[in-house]
Amino acid sequence: MDGNTSTHLLISQEEPDKRTHIQTETEQPKPNGPWKGECVKSVVYAGLDAIVTCFALISSISGGHLSSVDVLVLGFANLVADGISMGFGDFVSSSTEKDMAAKERQVTEWEINNQHGRLQQHEDDLIQRYQALGMDIHDAVTVVKVFSKYKDILVDEKMTIQKRMLPPDQAEKPWKNGLITFVAFLIFGSAPLLSFILLLPFTRNESIKFWGACVLAALALAILGLAKAKIAGQNYVFAVASTLITGAIAAASAYLIGWGLRNLAGVQE
Repeated sequence: MDGNTSTHLLISQEEPDKRTHIQTETEQPKPNGPWKGECVKSVVYAGLDAIVTCFALISSISGGHLSSVDVLVLGFANLVADGISMGFGDFVSSSTEKDMAAKERQVTEWEINNQHGRLQQHEDDLIQRYQALGMDIHDAVTVVKVFSKYKDILVDEKMTIQKRMLPPDQAEKPWKNGLITFVAFLIFGSAPLLSFILLLPFTRNESIKFWGACVLAALALAILGLAKAKIAGQNYVFAVASTLITGAIAAASAYLIGWGLRNLAGVQE
């Protein structure tokens, strides 16, 4: 084997390593995707609302220097009432949105099946929308011509692209969303109230119980802040901090209102 051949083999062996090195340097890391799970959104946002609402109520009651019994009675009564309202609201909004999408799809399907003279206009509208999204005119025409052979796909595309509305999800169950929202509201909203139950045998000091509620509420908010960051792919520290700050502002406002109304009414300890 002569020197030129040896040199050629050496270069050939080094080239793959070099290409691999260049590809590694230029390749961007894959970003973290959102946390996918059925009804996760309902759990997180119902839990956040429950903790903030319940702790704000506790703060206002504590600011008014009421007893632990008052806190528990008013807290659980408010928790159940708000939980029912939240769950029913989620059910109504989800079912209404689904019914609206189903009705709009019927209208769109009728337009495509019965307005034969305007079918070309529907296709032209889709072509223009695809061009606006950056698609080449020839590719846009090809795509729309293919879709026109399949009416169901054409209906869905017309709803999504032209009417800016997603087709109805047949697998979605509004009652299930409402039930999950209600249960999540009760579970997470009970966290601040646990302090007044767990510490009842050990102390009668209302301030200690209130600070225990602060700790439990902060812990529950931090957990849901982490879940929110996982779902949305956000920064964990920022999500937890923003969640805690929101809860602190709500609680401080409620406490000051309770304290101020108590002094305004001239109630003495």
